[in-house]
Amino acid sequence: MRETPRSQGTASDAEPVLPQPRPGCALAHTTGASGSGSPHRSDGRPPQTPRGARHTGRHGGPGTTPPVPGPPTVHSPSAPWASSVTPLTALALIASLALLALCTWQIAAHGPLRTYDERLGRTIAGSPLPSPVAEFLADLGNTAVAVPVLALAAGWAAWRARRAGTPRWWLPPLAAAVAMAAVPALIVPFKALVGRTGPPGPLAGETGFFPSGHAATAAVAYGAAALLLRPHLRRRLRRPLLAAVAVLNLAVAVGLVRRGYHWPLDAVASWCLSGPLLWTALRLSRLSRPSPAAADGDRTAEPPRRRDDATPGDGTPGGRDDRTTRRRNATTTATEPQRR
Repeated sequence: MRETPRSQGTASDAEPVLPQPRPGCALAHTTGASGSGSPHRSDGRPPQTPRGARHTGRHGGPGTTPPVPGPPTVHSPSAPWASSVTPLTALALIASLALLALCTWQIAAHGPLRTYDERLGRTIAGSPLPSPVAEFLADLGNTAVAVPVLALAAGWAAWRARRAGTPRWWLPPLAAAVAMAAVPALIVPFKALVGRTGPPGPLAGETGFFPSGHAATAAVAYGAAALLLRPHLRRRLRRPLLAAVAVLNLAVAVGLVRRGYHWPLDAVASWCLSGPLLWTALRLSRLSRPSPAAADGDRTAEPPRRRDDATPGDGTPGGRDDRTTRRRNATTTATEPQRR
């Protein structure tokens, strides 16, 4: 009996043929293109992991989804000083110091500006302003009048601030006192350095009139008193108070020139020197109050919320986006053995 040749085989008794991965196939946990030696992933990301292992923000930023771009903004302790020096303020301070330098140079070098200044001083001295009124205005720049006004304003402001529970309530009065003490420390060397002679009048022939000590005393004392009272007044009274102080200082200068105690540029130089002193006292006094920049920093750097407080759909742990991601991860993990 001839042996019947065996068939080549059927699908039932043939060996199982496993699918062969093709180069470039994106099967999970398989090598990529031939010779690549790494999993076939275009971005090199790790397998599905919990949300905490992802880096969705910039390096060092919070692990939240966009649009949060990076770490929270926290203002530094120097923000009150940095935010206070606006371009307009810096320009005013520079202009004040530049004008002081110009006046000092012209007076010391007998320049043309000194000639016009003396001509204007003689005109004001011959004005019809009554002498008693001019004497009264000039006396407002005396230390015996201006300093007690500043002391009363400082005491009342300190009492109001302490009663309101303001931290460092003593700092604004102290800053005003330091600014007042700096007036003679700066004026006396200036007078000795320039040595300007006085106008015709009761002090004719003497030297040391530039800048004016009376004008500087009035500017710092009344200006600092207004700055101390300003935070405790109603908003509609603040600007009239500052305007009244400016008019008062102008009246003191007119009285000094009218009575023959100073030239006009003596008072102008005193104002230029008093401006930076008042600005420094104002900056120091504002350190006693919480700055808006610090308050904004506290609001910006909010503490992390708990899982119970997470808003659905906001991308925070415990929210809707996080739960959806965890379900997607579980589904992917369960289906990976089938794909193998």
